[in-house]
Amino acid sequence: MNFNRFFNFQSKTVGSAAGILAFAVLISHLLGLIRDRLLAGAFGAGAQLDIYFAAFRIPDLVYNILFAGSIIVAFLPLFSEYYTKNKQEGWEMANYVLNSFLFFFFLIILILFIFTPQLIELIVPGFSLESKAAAVALTRLMFLSPLFLGLSSLFSAILHYFNRFLVYSLAPILYNLGIIFGILVLAPRFGVFGVGWGVVLGAAFHLIVQIPSAKGCGLKYRPLFNLRNPAIWRLFKLVIPRTIAATASQINFIVITILASTIGAGAVAIFNLSNNLRYFPVGVLGVSFATAAFPLLSKNWTLGKKEEFFKNFSSIFRQILYLAIPVSLLVFLLKTQIVKIILETGRFSLEDVKLTAACLGIYSFSIFAQCLAPLILRGFFSLQDTKTPTLIALAFLVLNIILCFSFIHLLNFENPFSEFLRNTFSLEGIESFPVLGLSLAFSIGLLFEFLLLLIFFCKKVGDFGIKEIGSSFSKIIAGTLFMGLGVHLALKKTIFFLDTQTPGGIFLEFLIVFLLAIFIYFLITLFLKSPEIKALKSFIAKQFKNYGRKSN
Repeated sequence: MNFNRFFNFQSKTVGSAAGILAFAVLISHLLGLIRDRLLAGAFGAGAQLDIYFAAFRIPDLVYNILFAGSIIVAFLPLFSEYYTKNKQEGWEMANYVLNSFLFFFFLIILILFIFTPQLIELIVPGFSLESKAAAVALTRLMFLSPLFLGLSSLFSAILHYFNRFLVYSLAPILYNLGIIFGILVLAPRFGVFGVGWGVVLGAAFHLIVQIPSAKGCGLKYRPLFNLRNPAIWRLFKLVIPRTIAATASQINFIVITILASTIGAGAVAIFNLSNNLRYFPVGVLGVSFATAAFPLLSKNWTLGKKEEFFKNFSSIFRQILYLAIPVSLLVFLLKTQIVKIILETGRFSLEDVKLTAACLGIYSFSIFAQCLAPLILRGFFSLQDTKTPTLIALAFLVLNIILCFSFIHLLNFENPFSEFLRNTFSLEGIESFPVLGLSLAFSIGLLFEFLLLLIFFCKKVGDFGIKEIGSSFSKIIAGTLFMGLGVHLALKKTIFFLDTQTPGGIFLEFLIVFLLAIFIYFLITLFLKSPEIKALKSFIAKQFKNYGRKSN
């Protein structure tokens, strides 16, 4: 195998980049689901898994606030500007940023390391003293993770600029493999701390795999350090609004973790496991397309090609919509099968399955919005507007906190609303389920955030193809309704010839219904002449044609 060619592979189009990213995200998320299944089987939805998720929260917060998204969004256009003018200046700027990042990171981690006990007390006040002590030790161990992931995000931004999406897409796969190694090999000996070491190992893999490709682009490390460098201050100005938005998002999860820790043992785990399942289609459909489109949209707007910007944005918006709406309904209809296949093992009880499936069902109503939000965000970032999304993120935070408290209170006693949820999600035999209030609040908040993003983006850029989107939307809804009817009828029939009480029977039921759903949806949208199905057919045919040429 030619490793040099592999590490320097460039994507030529948004479609090919999105295809690579979607496939890699699919593999990564499948590994993530396997990871969660192994976690559920090893620890169950109990105190040990609660400790892991609570300890994971602070290092994850550091990474998400300081680096995830922020670095790529801010660094990419700035690096593009410097590199276009002078390649040497571009690489010097990259080294200044890299060394400044290391300086600030070690300073922040030192402070957080010292005050970890106080932070854990704040995040999980409902934990026992023993659980809090374990969470403190595990958190300190996992502080190595954001160091590796933060450095990796800088290399990712460089790879994005040079369209090296193949290597970039491998990083999260290796990250999950590291965690799985921790669960399978280290956890039997070291317990939940073995999983912590797996997180650190996975983060190191995330970084290491991108280094050869970044060097292939031309990056050479130099110990350049000057906090007065203009590029550093320009980067900070771009990062600050995005960092505030990321902080709001992380505060959101911290508040949810605090509230979940007071509900009872297992609530933190159930929320996190269902949230991970929710993110699977969002990552595969929404984030992949948005990530691949960002360099193109940014270049369109920077070069003044507004018509191209609108055309590309509208096309990608409709493609995501075409896939996300049927997936939202499919997740709702198959929520129990999904949870049973992925999580029902070992110590994960039937009650855990019911509550996790109910949380996932609630999330499903907003999955389409969550898939579209990353693209709209990239649209704002292409315009170099990070302030508007930040203000919207803060509004989402306030609404979500209010709704969390309201729904938890409402679901702590019998009333028509709690009875409605009990009947809708088949929660007979479970006395109370306030954890559903957290998922409900989060889902409503995400819908609210999406609507605000869409409204303000339309106000900022005007008509970006609303008529075409409306035409596609009507055909997508028709196809989704027929698909939903077919799935509903199929689920009633499969119980007559499949033993749905066994893992094999559940998996077969899911597979049969899933394939039927795809067939019905594509058939109906093809009959309705949906432009998105035509674009999909054209893309697949092109890929097979290119593959045939390479084979010859």
